[in-house]
Amino acid sequence: MEFKRIGFIGTGVMGAAMVARLCRDGYDVTLFNRTREKAEVTACVTGARCVDSIAEAVKEADAVITIVGYPADVEQVMMGDGGVFDCARPGTIVIDMTTSSPSLAAKLFEQGKDKSLQLLDAPVSGGDVGAREGTLSIMVGGEREVFDRVLPIFSVLGENVVYMGSAGCGQHTKAANQIAVAGATAAMTEAIVYAEKTGLDPATMLRAIGAGAAGSWQISNMAPRVLSGDHDPGFFIKHFIKDMRIIESEMVDRETQLPMLETVLRLYERMAEKGYEDKGTQALIRLYKDADIATNNKN
Repeated sequence: MEFKRIGFIGTGVMGAAMVARLCRDGYDVTLFNRTREKAEVTACVTGARCVDSIAEAVKEADAVITIVGYPADVEQVMMGDGGVFDCARPGTIVIDMTTSSPSLAAKLFEQGKDKSLQLLDAPVSGGDVGAREGTLSIMVGGEREVFDRVLPIFSVLGENVVYMGSAGCGQHTKAANQIAVAGATAAMTEAIVYAEKTGLDPATMLRAIGAGAAGSWQISNMAPRVLSGDHDPGFFIKHFIKDMRIIESEMVDRETQLPMLETVLRLYERMAEKGYEDKGTQALIRLYKDADIATNNKN
């Protein structure tokens, strides 16, 4: 195993499950999380080692993986005082799996070279279930040779691992993914609302349409959560809003509009205003059940 020691930064819903898989596969993982208690829980469950600083997490690592919340967090973790760029050994491969800004990924790639670090942007899709089961889709930007070297690590975490091109291309691909997810989630939600309003049994309706042209990952994996009232985050609403705002910014720079995405973003922004930002994306149904949409459409 070329990369035996991994420094891992970020033990949220996704990160904790990914650490568990790496540890089960025999990697020596050292954890840092801004909230130490979260890292301690993950360490206790997985056998990883928990430390108090980024420096301790990365100084002996062969590869570093980061999966944090927002682009500002990525920049701080990488370039802040005592961050990865300051403390990782020359030659270390640094894999950012946060969904972040394509332009930031390109910037970090170039500045990492000045530190003799090799960066990949590798955002993921598949939610908490994919992270636990190792079935994530992983979209990777950076140098092909570096991607090939760390493919064994990616293969522990995901089933669909695709090299997309130069730095930032992984993030651009994740942006396209989030556009498709936005439409599918809103469509699934409105199908359930329609079924309820017309007297159909929603579960039976979903079984009927799920095997046809309307079938989707959202219907197969998230609709059962909606019907059971499980709104816990496999993916936070606040992070989905962040992703869609990044996409909007990319399109402004290219003088292009994406009306569907903009509509779904406004729906989720209303969710955040109502205090639901820490719920999972499948909780969109709450906006309809609160009669918020009907009220707004009459105004």
